[in-house]
Amino acid sequence: MSMTPGPDGGPRSPPVKRLQPSQLTRHRTRTAWLFLAPLLAVLLLVAGWPLLRSIWFSLTDADLSLLGQARFIGLENYLVRTGDAWYGILADPQWWAAVLNTMYFALVSVSIETALGLGIALVLNANFRMRGLVRAAVLIPWAIPTIVSAKMWGWMLHDQFGILNDLLMRVGMIQQAIAWTADPDRVMTAVILVDVWKTTPFMALLILAALQLLPRDCYEAARVDGIHPLRVFTRVTLPLIRPALMVAVIFRLLDALRMFDLVYVLTPNAAETAMMSTFARQQLVDFQQVGYGSAATTVMFFIIAILTAAYITLGRVRLGATR
Repeated sequence: MSMTPGPDGGPRSPPVKRLQPSQLTRHRTRTAWLFLAPLLAVLLLVAGWPLLRSIWFSLTDADLSLLGQARFIGLENYLVRTGDAWYGILADPQWWAAVLNTMYFALVSVSIETALGLGIALVLNANFRMRGLVRAAVLIPWAIPTIVSAKMWGWMLHDQFGILNDLLMRVGMIQQAIAWTADPDRVMTAVILVDVWKTTPFMALLILAALQLLPRDCYEAARVDGIHPLRVFTRVTLPLIRPALMVAVIFRLLDALRMFDLVYVLTPNAAETAMMSTFARQQLVDFQQVGYGSAATTVMFFIIAILTAAYITLGRVRLGATR
């Protein structure tokens, strides 16, 4: 076969085959799946297998001492009628009390952390002396392990030896020491207080990263036009950082709905602060009812998944409406 000589007299290279747009899209899709395959395999092994195992145990009467002798009982751990009464996780008032506690804790704590984190991020985004040192100091509560934070605040909130009661009595705000972690009316407030102190820096860090990427020309134009700073914040800053704010809230919401370590250390076995995770742990470990505890963890998984999907869907609708 003869080849047409090139400009330099040598053989001309064969023409490069160009892909059509549809072929290029399919090629990129296959490449993306190829790169994602190892990650998906690890996620399936680390997260998928334990989830499937928990779902299977929830369909059995598994006991921790006789785990290998579990018997399939269907949906009896979820809901079963015996005579005129209903039994199972979906008919357990303690479970639904834990669900309500978790929802209340997540709603209040995440709302406060978002508001405080936004305010702190706006302050840290300004130019002032020793800004780097202040940014590093703000992150200290988040850097402390949760177990350490819970034990530290447990002593600070102690009714006899706690520094918080001592300070409040010195300034005259209270007349006698308060048992923050033992009073049923105040124990949830104490847990929320500790969680806000611990995780507000996380929200501030994510929001600050979004503020650092905002274009400066918009603010220069608003300053020249004499627009009030509050109006600039509501009409320029907030819409621009809304996607990052949405991601930050999702991360914190997932953590709040799965709250375990802070509550378990700060207020162990307190019914007023019982969360879905602590209820499941009590059934699995203390009562050794693996089947019933697995049913609780399975229901918790679906509750968190549904709430997260609903929040993401509503967030997308909101973002689409603002565009």
